[in-house]
Amino acid sequence: MGQRVAGRQFKVRRSLGWGIIIPMTAATYDEFQQVLHDARALQEPAEAHGTLAGALCSSRDYGIIEWLHEILPDDSPEGEALQSSVLQNVYDSMVRTLAGNEADFAPLLPDDEAPLAERAEALSAWCQGFLYGLGSGPASDPAKVSTEAGEIIHDFTEITHVGVDADEQNEENETAFAEVVEFVRVGVQLLFVELAPARGEEPAPGAASLH
Repeated sequence: MGQRVAGRQFKVRRSLGWGIIIPMTAATYDEFQQVLHDARALQEPAEAHGTLAGALCSSRDYGIIEWLHEILPDDSPEGEALQSSVLQNVYDSMVRTLAGNEADFAPLLPDDEAPLAERAEALSAWCQGFLYGLGSGPASDPAKVSTEAGEIIHDFTEITHVGVDADEQNEENETAFAEVVEFVRVGVQLLFVELAPARGEEPAPGAASLH
């Protein structure tokens, strides 16, 4: 099924077999944004969260210090940033939800009260961060991903171009946006399983698969 947001159409694979699930979150977008602002982060919250997700899909040894090195300026001591529990909680929650079998992972985006244009921009940044993080490990080699995984990665690249005009906030666009977010949510979890061998890991028993 295709969904169009701001003139772009995306394939939403209903055949994945997962319904919409209320996700587990470790911090609100606003809390995360405040901590990153205080730490003079190089990335906006959605992009920073996406970078972490992509890197964890690509590398089993990606720790919180590596993440902070990516998102904080060189002269910002990561120890000070870690004095806030928010960053540690975001990292721990990401590891837990990706590695678990509850399918409760979700990209961290502005809440539903924010204008659709703002949420669409954040989703675009989230996917951009994800692709950046994904390129940090073995998954950056196209030969190491399946055709199905490559299609998801390609779709994420398309989503980085998403945009909604401020006057286009209507029910149809809200529905389309929700389905694209769901596609990203499920796609990340499937990529995490698909790329387990490239990370030198075995997929968790019972984990969903692209095959």
